[in-house]
Amino acid sequence: MSKTQPIRKTNQLTKFKEYYLTEKPNLRNYAMIILGLNTALRIGDILNITWDMVYDFKNKKYRSHLYLTEQKTGKDAIIALNKPVKTTLEMLRRAQTPQQDAYLFASQKNKSFHISRCQAYRIIKKAAAYACLPEHVSCHSLRKTFGYHAWKNGTPPALLMDIFNHSSYQITKQYLCIEQDDKDDVFCRIVL
Repeated sequence: MSKTQPIRKTNQLTKFKEYYLTEKPNLRNYAMIILGLNTALRIGDILNITWDMVYDFKNKKYRSHLYLTEQKTGKDAIIALNKPVKTTLEMLRRAQTPQQDAYLFASQKNKSFHISRCQAYRIIKKAAAYACLPEHVSCHSLRKTFGYHAWKNGTPPALLMDIFNHSSYQITKQYLCIEQDDKDDVFCRIVL
């Protein structure tokens, strides 16, 4: 049985991110991918984000943090909105001129609803195919990709466990999808 994988190679990750920006332009789809990769949220939580959660309409500026309660765990999450997220959201906002309570990723058929999880999956799969990624890429790959690259850049697994709101280190360890080449890299870098 296969499981969802992170996007490990940076060249494939770049191609994956750029699909809806350059190859088949769609700012909504591009923003969903960027938000997913940079927030480590599950797709259900991403789809439920409204504009007023990320943008202060009164002061006309992006919020520094996204505050939400995760659907799956019921736990509160506070996520810093980094520069790539804010830049992408600004592109989307200018293209849409949204209402405060509108979903970031509104359905094209009915703007009162967000896109479905199935539609989000199709969006991810098209970008994954363009980037020549393996078949085991799904919406959850965005979350796992965040964790994998954070870990590779030195973020302690205990901190990732807290970011993911996991109840055990074992779950976080599975999320990182550590492979033999990751272990080999450690052995080759540590010379005593």
